[in-house]
Amino acid sequence: MPADRLHLVRHGEVYNPRRVLYGRLPGFGLSDAGRRMTQQAAEYVKTLDRPVTALVCSPLQRTRESSEPFTELFGLDPVIDEGVIEPTNVFEGRRMVRSLMNPWNWRHLRTPALPSWGEPYAQVIARMNKAMTTAWESVDSGDVVIVSHQLPIWVTHLAVAGLPSRHDPRERRCALSSVTSFEMPDGKWAEVSYAEPATTEGAVDVGAV
Repeated sequence: MPADRLHLVRHGEVYNPRRVLYGRLPGFGLSDAGRRMTQQAAEYVKTLDRPVTALVCSPLQRTRESSEPFTELFGLDPVIDEGVIEPTNVFEGRRMVRSLMNPWNWRHLRTPALPSWGEPYAQVIARMNKAMTTAWESVDSGDVVIVSHQLPIWVTHLAVAGLPSRHDPRERRCALSSVTSFEMPDGKWAEVSYAEPATTEGAVDVGAV
């Protein structure tokens, strides 16, 4: 038997005083508030009173740090999986407002449905599905926690719901340290819940791809 439920957990607030789009850049770890958020997310999963038998995270610093409270509460070392990493983006390291004011950058916006500024949504969905399925089948029972990023979690939600992947990034329902949970009845993913257990008032959330 595979897992019983899979939770996609977004990382906590990142220390990003310049408010750039950090993408896959190194050196972007959690802020003090972000560490509190990840603790709250782990405690929320603990309150579900469901055994967690596997922990997976992306290789980026902010997700590895966000997995630490889950290690402490459930005694699991995270498996690093490139399949749940943040997508690539040509605007990494820049402030988006300034970048979009430069006509030279408008060429990157020519095909928003793809999107033309970074890794195609279809590719993100495919690698997320592969990573989720691998984690799901890696255990005999219990729940799986995957600590990932906003866009991979959101386009996975859209795909599972049968919705188009093209979207307005400002309208994503994927808060810092949120928990989006899935099950797999009849061999297909089904979303079963979404929760925002962390205190995010005043948080800076401008660096997501």
